[in-house]
Amino acid sequence: MNLLDPYTFYFELPIYTPIKIDETNDNLLWELLNFSGSIDAYHPGLKENTTYSVSPCRYNNVTHFDQFGGMNYCALTCVRTREVYYFYLNYDKQRKTFQKVGQFPSIADFHISQIKKYDKVLSKEKLREFTRAIGLAANGVGIGSFVYLRRIFEDLIEEAHTKAKGDTGWDEEQYLKQRMADKIELLKAHLPSFLVENKTLYSILSIGIHSLKEEDCLAYFETVKVGIELILDEKVDEFNKQKKIEEARQKLSALTSKIPKN
Repeated sequence: MNLLDPYTFYFELPIYTPIKIDETNDNLLWELLNFSGSIDAYHPGLKENTTYSVSPCRYNNVTHFDQFGGMNYCALTCVRTREVYYFYLNYDKQRKTFQKVGQFPSIADFHISQIKKYDKVLSKEKLREFTRAIGLAANGVGIGSFVYLRRIFEDLIEEAHTKAKGDTGWDEEQYLKQRMADKIELLKAHLPSFLVENKTLYSILSIGIHSLKEEDCLAYFETVKVGIELILDEKVDEFNKQKKIEEARQKLSALTSKIPKN
């Protein structure tokens, strides 16, 4: 993922996520800082997508910033409401790292309203945990955000496990002995295909909690969050499909009862 892509940087990347700058991406940094154009993205107030006009970032002295780094800021303007959103940036030339150090609205503001659509497939408790994960990442807490994402993942597995217990020939004792990747394989008939195909997501979350640094978890947060969202998207689609089937069944039943029998 290109963290210096304007959309990714402004609307997905948590603050304090350090981006290493070297000869391979120095040009991308300057493209971001000098980007002038428009971006389609979510608007927390409108609760729908809108278009933002982006102006090049402001410097006190461009030459000084290039040689020594420092602070600057960028402003994005919603073309519909004329609201201006500010993003504050810092380039540490000595350490060769670039990062957002502040923004309004926060990353959480951009994303929390969007996850409410998962209330069909997540309990209120798990929806709150998803919200906490986004809020923590938005405030630079990477490991804590991974803890909540892993809880959601484990809840999805346990939901499938509960269903599988009713399957003919199910071996509960054998299941409990398995590692998570093997448990997912045993439960694949009750799990979204994306989860089954990407069972390593759980190990990424666990490694993040136990072995990675805060900045590493922040750098990987968006990718892992999108993985969880894709799993939930499949569940929402299935929920809507089953709801539509049930509604059609009821309507057909009502219609059949009104048709005279020969």
